[in-house]
Amino acid sequence: MKYHLVILGCQMNRSDSERVRTVIDQLGYHWTDVEEEADLLGVVACSVRQKAIDKAYSRIHRWNTWKQDRNVLTFVSGCMLPADRKKFLKRFDFVFTMNELPQFPDMLRQYGVVTPLTVAPDQLAGTARPTAGMATEGGAKPPAEPYQSAAVISAAALTRPRAAANRPVMTGLWQVAASPTSPCEAFVPIQNGCDKFCTFCAVPYTRGREVSRPSADILREVARLLEQGFQSITLLGQNVNSYGRDKPGAEMDFATLLNAVGELGRQSGRRVWTYFTSPHPRDMTPDVIDAVVRHASLAKQIHLPLQSGDDKVLLRMNRQHSVGQYRAIVELIRARLPEATLFTDIIVGFSGETEAQSESTCRVMAEIAFNMAYVTMYSPRPGAASSRWKDTVPLDEKRRRLQAINATLQQGARAANERLVGRTLPVLVTGRDPKHGCLTGLTEGKINVRIDLDDPAWIGQFIDTTITAAATMSLAGEPARATATA
Repeated sequence: MKYHLVILGCQMNRSDSERVRTVIDQLGYHWTDVEEEADLLGVVACSVRQKAIDKAYSRIHRWNTWKQDRNVLTFVSGCMLPADRKKFLKRFDFVFTMNELPQFPDMLRQYGVVTPLTVAPDQLAGTARPTAGMATEGGAKPPAEPYQSAAVISAAALTRPRAAANRPVMTGLWQVAASPTSPCEAFVPIQNGCDKFCTFCAVPYTRGREVSRPSADILREVARLLEQGFQSITLLGQNVNSYGRDKPGAEMDFATLLNAVGELGRQSGRRVWTYFTSPHPRDMTPDVIDAVVRHASLAKQIHLPLQSGDDKVLLRMNRQHSVGQYRAIVELIRARLPEATLFTDIIVGFSGETEAQSESTCRVMAEIAFNMAYVTMYSPRPGAASSRWKDTVPLDEKRRRLQAINATLQQGARAANERLVGRTLPVLVTGRDPKHGCLTGLTEGKINVRIDLDDPAWIGQFIDTTITAAATMSLAGEPARATATA
């Protein structure tokens, strides 16, 4: 029997999906890249973007038509607003929160489904079965760790995120070992949920309040990934640099956690790049930047969401920082980490945004010269405060503003990339481009590189690469020598 997952949304959903795969693999199902072959079909959903929710509805409409000809089971999990969850209950066979994941085998049994390995939950602990895209011989091995039953996060609880009693205990999801789908890149969740309540965002209503994962569990997982040979590790959370603030006095803060992770990287005795995303500007303290400076294993790349370059728009967004405060953080990063790349997020056409305010964002983009920005057009999300406001910017105008901001981004990013031509940089090879007959990879700053070498044996290794050409958002290069760097 086979299964297939559709993963929508952010890196956190990708990380969650790796734990979903562990549970399904241990039931005896086998991964397939072809949806039409699957007996079990699932969506890791994202209610934060309407486009992602539309994709979920499109998938389940297609899958339900297949039930006329054969037995197909469907499920949905991930980030779900209560309203979406209610609608999904009518369309999917199973709807559950990520923290209910360990209970999924029981749900199948209660439904009368005979899985390939019909066993009790306490027999499912152990090594995850390698799945498509996972390393096997000669690569990183999937972790072996049991999972345990856990508390349930109800949809009703997510509608009242401000109540302290509604802060969930994320023991369920985090006790499931991940089944990484890359031979070299792994994701480690350290925090879930959000207490910031930006007026445009639905995350507090899909994932609930901020909950920090125990640091001992995080460090054990990072140590295990290092032992298994992963070269790129990303610490994940909606607001990673608010880590520990929900457990004052009982848990370390984010800078202390970073220093501990950096020390594990040093002790591994080899090159590893550890990233974190996404931090909030309000909580970006100098000691976090100092930790990145101190440890070679903490990658010199910072993703710092700006959202708007106008103070009045930021106030309306409830971002709790000004452009001036953001600029001061950037100046500190540039002074302490001159080699670091800087990524950001921008929303164009937010409710009430004027043309002059959009132009302010363009000016800030030009001033800071980000290496990358994820620019999206504003769309109201149910549950978020701004959904009650009139969407004042017409779609055509949003598109025009997006194009203007993207043009500004591309100008600064290309100039930064051109300064790298002629330099030799370590590049982590992450895949192969069969169309161009070459390898592809990432610099420490997460800039895409096309390498003039066509040997898949290098995937998952570092290659010292001399940069020969620069494009708007990428680089091209050739191996500086025929051996991987440690």
